Amino acid sequence: MPTSLILFYDGHCPLCVKEMTALKKHDTDNVIQLVDIFSETFERYPDIDPKSASERLHAYDENGVLLEGLDVTYQAWRLVGRGHYYAFTRWPLLKPICDWCYLKFARHRYTVSGWLTGKKRCDNCRID
Repeated sequence: MPTSLILFYDGHCPLCVKEMTALKKHDTDNVIQLVDIFSETFERYPDIDPKSASERLHAYDENGVLLEGLDVTYQAWRLVGRGHYYAFTRWPLLKPICDWCYLKFARHRYTVSGWLTGKKRCDNCRID
């Protein structure tokens, strides 16, 4: 099980930023480093395809293993003591369904963000 993550997220998506803000509030041991895929810092990771990173979450664990999608979400929340919120998404019978739903959500995240936050995109979203 990972003990730290470098997590790549969409800094133009209000929902994504909202989740990263919540995640960092629980990250009292600073085990998660967040990298906005639209920042200059992302350029330090040329092995991650920007298109792929914009389609789903990516993260590196402390051993350099690349995680994607809900595996990232589960591990990130597990690291901050809240993995039980997402554990069901990794259960063998539910995993394929949850992964399919996640990919659909990720593809339409700007539209969903508009419905839930009133803002589809932002150029200056910040993690508080």
